Amino acid sequence: MDGGGQYNPRTVEEVFRDFKGRRAGMIKALTTDVEEFYQQCDPEKENLCLYGFPNEQWEVNLPAEEVPPELPEPALGINFARDGMQEKDWLSLVAVHSDAWLLAVAFYFGARFGFDKTDRKRLFTMINDLPTIFEVVTGTTKKQAKEKSSVSNHSSNKSKSGSKAQQRGSELGKFAKGMPAKDEDDVVDEEDEEEHGETLCGACGENYAADEFWICCDICEKWFHGKCVKITPARAEHIKQYKCPSCSNKRARP
Repeated sequence: MDGGGQYNPRTVEEVFRDFKGRRAGMIKALTTDVEEFYQQCDPEKENLCLYGFPNEQWEVNLPAEEVPPELPEPALGINFARDGMQEKDWLSLVAVHSDAWLLAVAFYFGARFGFDKTDRKRLFTMINDLPTIFEVVTGTTKKQAKEKSSVSNHSSNKSKSGSKAQQRGSELGKFAKGMPAKDEDDVVDEEDEEEHGETLCGACGENYAADEFWICCDICEKWFHGKCVKITPARAEHIKQYKCPSCSNKRARP
């Protein structure tokens, strides 16, 4: 079922790469592929788990049959709670358990291949630099950025154009936070590197990188890399109200 039995990452860098791949797959299930994920988690089926794979893919499947399994198991029975709570709360709950599973898998490899104190600390630091799946799914980091922007009197910068699509360079006002007075060029550089870093793509969960085109969903107000949602700057110019894949699917769901 899982690729864990076919290869074993043995260095900190390999384990971190494995972590990032599995994380990307699970984020995809809970954001861009949420409609498909929702349908697969049928409460009428047996105990189901959400698996993330190193190749950035995901799968809803039964738990491993062998005891103990090759890798730690994800949370069992996520499908049973699907219809018992609001969808956003259910997705958030799955996200929390997915974060816990990813850490368990990473440190399983660390324990199996004898990572020492320094390696374990380095691995955790690398993992901790990434936002959690829960933060990506709920937009927690983005909400914090918005609160800071309102304190800086930039909240009025909510896009006046219909699509809110723009080059990231023009978003300094929306995501800026209070900073000590410095040379103007230094302030712009720091805002570009640090403040944009708080904004995460709702599809892949990665941070802003210079010269990338991003677009914001008018419904959930999450930002996305244009390439992740297949929107180009030229196409965005003609979109009056942009809906991300997740919000578009929700409208179609009975």
